Parts: sequence; C-alpha cells; structure tokens
Amino acid sequence: MVTIREEKIADIAARETLLDQAYGAARFTKTSERLREGRLAADGLSLVATHNGGLVGTVRLWNIVAGPERPALLLGPLAVHPDHRNRGIGSTLMRRAIARARLAGHGAILLVGDAAYYGRFGFSAAATGALWMPGQFDRERLLALELRSGALAGVRGMIGAVGRRVPGPDLATLVAQERGSEGPRVRRARAA
Repeated sequence: MVTIREEKIADIAARETLLDQAYGAARFTKTSERLREGRLAADGLSLVATHNGGLVGTVRLWNIVAGPERPALLLGPLAVHPDHRNRGIGSTLMRRAIARARLAGHGAILLVGDAAYYGRFGFSAAATGALWMPGQFDRERLLALELRSGALAGVRGMIGAVGRRVPGPDLATLVAQERGSEGPRVRRARAA
C-alpha cells in the first residue's frame, strides 16, 4: 500500500536519490532550480509517497513571486520511482499538494512542465504570457493554476525566489556529505 505523507528530514537522502534517477544531473541546470536553490520549500508543502517503508514519490512547493509583489508557489520537481509509475502516485501527490496549498491560503501555483500532463489538474499557460523566468525556459511549458480566482490577473514580470534560506550548507551538500562525496552534482547555497 502506498502512503502519502509530509516529507521528513530523514527522507532527504532517499528523495535526492529518487530525483537523480528521475532527472539525472541535468536537474541542477534547469531555470526552475535557480528559484529553489539555497531555499527551504514552503511550510507543509513537501510530500512524499512511500511503499513498504521506501520512498517512491516526491513533490515540493516553493515560495516565489510572479512578477513584482505577487506571491505564488512553484511546484517541482514531481518524481515517481520508475518501478512505481503508472499507478496514480504522481496524480495523488499533485492533488494533495494542490489541496494543501489551497487550504493554506495560497493564490496560485506555477510550474514548468508538460501541458498535456498538468492540464488534468487545471494548469495552463493562459495566465503566464506576461511572466518570464531568470534564464532559459520553454514558454509553452510555463503553466499556472489559480487557487483563488483572479490571483494572477494582470500579472507581469520576472518570477523570483522568496522564502526562507537554507541555514548553513544547502540540503544537497548535506546529502553528499552523508554519502561521503562532494561530487560535481552538488550545488552550494548562494550567499544572501
């Protein structure tokens, strides 16, 4: 049986391994990663899926601004272990993350992803045409979901990172140290 729950500190190494399997080292080069780098995920909005005690899925939401002073969340990455795909785990993680964000009073969620997949959850590019990211991105893959009607009305500008910074070394560095490696895939938090 698969269980969905909040991520715990003890899940970090397994989450990082799962993300490595799902995205490889290229995940550290994505523009979305620049918005997450050196920051803590939004409170209460990091979920994992477990099966028989092992982590098989993950999704996290991050505090951002969509243009000047328009708070929103950035979703990602969403990943499911290859042996557990096509079982509805990713969909369940998405639905729970969206519901938690709505209950917490957030107005909108943005992501960079496949419109065909994320469209089933209500995401579209309709409200993102006047937004851009700090770096290269595929415009047609910048999607949004308003949790409150009009939350992104008239929004224009660059998407920026906000939220709490990781104290000390970032989580990827801590995981690498736990694994006994400071390999090239580790990125350090930038100074505030």
